[in-house]
Amino acid sequence: MEQSPLFPPQKGHIGTDESGKGDYFGPLVVAGVFVPEGQEEVLRELGVRDSKKTSDGRVRELSEVIRKSYKHAVVAIGPERYNELYERLRNLNRLLAWGHARVIENILAEVDCRVAITDQFGDKSFVLNALMKKGKSIELVQRPRAEEDAAVAAASLLARAEFLKRLHFLGQEAGFDLPKGASAMVEEAAADLVRRHGREILPKYAKMHFKTTGKVMALI
Repeated sequence: MEQSPLFPPQKGHIGTDESGKGDYFGPLVVAGVFVPEGQEEVLRELGVRDSKKTSDGRVRELSEVIRKSYKHAVVAIGPERYNELYERLRNLNRLLAWGHARVIENILAEVDCRVAITDQFGDKSFVLNALMKKGKSIELVQRPRAEEDAAVAAASLLARAEFLKRLHFLGQEAGFDLPKGASAMVEEAAADLVRRHGREILPKYAKMHFKTTGKVMALI
C-alpha cells in the first residue's frame, strides 16, 4: 500500500527572485516564497510589488510581514563565496540557477507544492538540472516580468531586504557606507577602499568579474 506523503499537496505556488545581481558591492541573494491559493490579493492589498518599485524602508517593512506570514527561504552568497563560485562556473546564469534551485528545495522541505515561478534569466534547464530529488517533480515556469506575480514580488522583497542588511554590515566593516549599483560613485568608493587597504581587500566586498573592477584599478 502506498504511503501518504508527509506533507499533502497544497494549492498555491512558489515564487523566486534575486537581488544584488547588478550591484558591484554586496552579496547575491535569492529568495523564495510559497503563496497559498487565494492569498495573492492579500499580498496586493498589503502593497507587495516588485522591490525595484519599492523604497528601501518599505522593502524592510514588507519583508518582515512576509517572513512572519508565509513559508519562505533565503540563500545569500557573500562576495568572497560569489567570486569563488563565479571563477568555477564562469557563468552568472548557472550561479543564479543554483540559488533559485536551493530556495525551491528548501521550501519543498516544508510544503508540498507543484508549481514554481521564476523570472526569465537564462535557459530553464539550468534551474531544472540544479534541482534535486524533491524538486524534480515540480512544474517550473520562467517568464519575463515575473515580478507581476504576487509570490515572485514577495520573493523580490525578501531578497532585497536581505541584500540591504548584508550591504549595511559590509559597510560597517569597510568603515563607510557602500553604495548600491555600479555607478561612478561605486567606482570611487571601491577605489577609496583599495587606497586604504590594498587591492587584495576588494574581493571581500565586491563582485570581481564586473567591468567596474577595471575602472577602479584605473583610478588608483
